Amino acid sequence: MKKLSLHPLTWWIWSFAIAISVARANTPIFALVSVGVVGLIVLAQRDDAPWGKSFNWTLKIALWILMVRTFIGTVIGVPIPGTTLFTFPRVPLPDWMPGIRIGGAVTLERLSSALSEGVTICAIIVIFGAAASLTSPHRLLRVLPIFVYEFGVTVVIATSVLPQLVTSVTRIRQAQRLRGQNTKGFASYRRVAIPLLEESLARSLELAASMDSRGYGVSRKRSRYRPISWRISDSAVVLSGLLVMGLS
Repeated sequence: MKKLSLHPLTWWIWSFAIAISVARANTPIFALVSVGVVGLIVLAQRDDAPWGKSFNWTLKIALWILMVRTFIGTVIGVPIPGTTLFTFPRVPLPDWMPGIRIGGAVTLERLSSALSEGVTICAIIVIFGAAASLTSPHRLLRVLPIFVYEFGVTVVIATSVLPQLVTSVTRIRQAQRLRGQNTKGFASYRRVAIPLLEESLARSLELAASMDSRGYGVSRKRSRYRPISWRISDSAVVLSGLLVMGLS
C-alpha cells in the first residue's frame, strides 16, 4: 500500500470517529475488527520515526489493561448470576457496602461482561495510539491555532514521551547487548532505569535551551514557511471514519 501524505489532523479525526463507533457499538467483535483494521493501516502507513514505533507499546499496554480489568471485574463488583466457572475466597464487607463483593463465585456471564468491557476500553486506547503513531507531533503542532498553541506544545511534549522512551530503551538495550550483558527477562529492565533517567534529563535540558534560544513565548506572532494544506485524500479518509461512525 502506498503511503499517504496527509494533513496532521486527518488521522486524529478519523481515530475519533472510529473510537466513537466502537463505544456506540459496544460489542467485542466490532472492537476486535476495528483493532485489526487499525493495525493493518499502521503497518502500511507509519513512518520510520520514534512516534511510528510507539504502536507496539500501545498494544502491550492495552493487553495489560485488559488483564487487569478482567481480573478486577471478576473478583470485585456486583455479582451476576449464571453458570459458575470457579470460586474465589470471599472477603466479608461491612453492611454499608450492600451488593458489592470481593471474591466469591465467578460466573460465565460475569467473565463475559468483564471481557467485553475490557476489550472495548482497550480498543479505544489502541485506536488513539494508532493516531499518535501515524502523525508527527511536530507537524501537528504547526497546524494548531494560536489561542491553543501553548496548550498544544504541552500536549505534544507529553505525547512525545512514550515514543522517545521507546527509542531510548531500544538504544540502551542495544548498547548493553554489544557489551555482552544479558538483555532477556524482566530483570534486565532494572539496569535500563538509570541510563534512561540520565538521557531523559539531558533531553529535557536540551529542549528547554532550544525553546529559550528561539524566544518561545516572547512573541504571539506566528509564521509558516510551508503551510500545510487540506487535500482530497484527507477528506476521503475522514469521510470513511464518519461513515463507519454513522453505520455503528
